[in-house]
Amino acid sequence: MQFKDIVGQQEIKQQLIQTVAENRVSHAQLFLSAEGTGALLLAIAYAQYINCLNRTATDSCGTCSSCRKYERYIHPDLHFSYPFFASKDVKIAVDVLEEWRSMLLADPYVDLDIWRSRLHADNKQANINIAECHDIIKKLSYKAFEAETKVLIMWLPEYLEKEGNSLLKIIEEPPANTLFLLVANNQEHILSTLLSRTQIVKISKLPHDTIEQYLVDHHHLSEEQAAIYSFLADGNLIEAKSLAADAHNDNAEIFAEWLRMGYGNRVSDLITFVDQAAGWGRENQKNFLKYGISFLRECSLILSGADELVKLPARTLDTAQKLSKHVLNLNMSSAIIAELEQAHYHIERNANPKILFLDVSLQLVKIIKFKTLPKGTQYIYN
Repeated sequence: MQFKDIVGQQEIKQQLIQTVAENRVSHAQLFLSAEGTGALLLAIAYAQYINCLNRTATDSCGTCSSCRKYERYIHPDLHFSYPFFASKDVKIAVDVLEEWRSMLLADPYVDLDIWRSRLHADNKQANINIAECHDIIKKLSYKAFEAETKVLIMWLPEYLEKEGNSLLKIIEEPPANTLFLLVANNQEHILSTLLSRTQIVKISKLPHDTIEQYLVDHHHLSEEQAAIYSFLADGNLIEAKSLAADAHNDNAEIFAEWLRMGYGNRVSDLITFVDQAAGWGRENQKNFLKYGISFLRECSLILSGADELVKLPARTLDTAQKLSKHVLNLNMSSAIIAELEQAHYHIERNANPKILFLDVSLQLVKIIKFKTLPKGTQYIYN
């Protein structure tokens, strides 16, 4: 993995390269970011750069013996640890190392759901257990085979529970030339004892225009469609790529029309919509509901007079402004968002989509046409 292969993040790339140039590489670092920013890729590229035999001022060479092994994730001095789903055949992370490597080779932008699907884990609980901690200590106690620096990259240390305290001594007093790179999404779920022993490197979300350009260049979307997906992904490239892969991709217009159906009490049209939505497939249904939630949050900004904060692309912005002027108010927007969030929750848990979308459609009519808000709605007074 070279820095040039990672989307965006130019500032952090330069910062990491600078630490190597100035010999300021901290032995234990925590890359902290939201999902889909490329933090795991940055950790791998950083480790490859440190051990590259012919690195340049901007990147690893990509051709030396060390780089070639790093590119396939098979360097003997590169170790990975990650949450896994323990079973009688899987005791430690290395037991599913081949699945891990094949996933990264297919697409290194991954999250726990993608990893779970690779292992066919269904709803099993992921964790990094005490046996894995002991294996880490054992591996790092050996001398390096080839590289100057041994590297352990731990993905999602949030899944270390109190057993993670067994790693504190080796992190605080590591063997010579050992580098720990932890890649996390949620600082609050990491052991405080672990946090205090690492240098935190904060990685920002990807800008909307960076994701938009990526979708245009790599998924051949129109600029308008790429802008919509970029807005919906909110800095998460994994989410943006998932949206781009969907067959159903006209969420903006369909959602606006759905609101109009509710406002006009067009029952026959709503029944037709329910039949169509029921056939989209679960992922498309979830993405449609997520789009609706994001769209209505932008409408709420318009209704609150905070137009300068709205991030919708031009045509969708025009639709949002018209709906906000003629159909919605803040109470309606809040109530519909609550309904959509609840629907998304139930879709994830395999609710019957036809019954669910019919129920939500009827709730739309009550909220928009008849101004009947569900119990528990937080009223907003202008």
